[in-house]
Amino acid sequence: MYRRAFRAALPATLPVMMGYLSIGIAFGLMLEAAGYNVIWAFFMSLTIYAGSGQYMGVELLRNGAALTSVAVLTLILNFRHLVYGLSMLEKFLGMGWKKLYMIFSLTDETYALLASARVPERVDPHAYYFAIAVLDHGYWILGSVIGGAAGALLQFDTTGIDFAMTALFLVIAVEQWESYPSHLPALLGCGITVAALVLLGAEAMLIPALCVIILALLLLRVRLDRQEEADGKEAV
Repeated sequence: MYRRAFRAALPATLPVMMGYLSIGIAFGLMLEAAGYNVIWAFFMSLTIYAGSGQYMGVELLRNGAALTSVAVLTLILNFRHLVYGLSMLEKFLGMGWKKLYMIFSLTDETYALLASARVPERVDPHAYYFAIAVLDHGYWILGSVIGGAAGALLQFDTTGIDFAMTALFLVIAVEQWESYPSHLPALLGCGITVAALVLLGAEAMLIPALCVIILALLLLRVRLDRQEEADGKEAV
């Protein structure tokens, strides 16, 4: 069952593989430049597994930040995962012990794949979702280890290398825009974010913007579900 699921999930995760190897290598290079070797890169990617959070973690480690600061900044940065978790409740239902790993491994890119997943015929859906999560996690660990090892052996100027994460987000956003017939959620998210930025400023806009986005999507859920069903019937 799992062998078939992993074979089916591999082609779907190839875009993430290319992105994760690139930004994982960038993370490993940055961590090595900050004075932490490849072992740190491996275990941070294995146990933390948060791309933007790990990028931020490099600076926090370099500056010797207090644990309270780390906790607050991590909460603010990863608050968006609340939205991800709420939308995955039905897909993760009945997954048993694997559900805990699915929650842990729900990165932006894995969420994007799971949200738009079309499970192939004769493949168990839960096994397919699990395979996607494991493969993505593996790509990230591999990229981090390669970057950490390369940073120890070669000299790199890491200036600007952290933009790799932003570039991957943009690619995923474009792919999601093209995949979904309804652009309303994307337009809402963009509009609310820009409004929060203008009204509250860059330092205070993130959590209020996310809360308003969650509320708007909850209020529009019935409409969006009906539209998705209608689009599915038209496709058939």
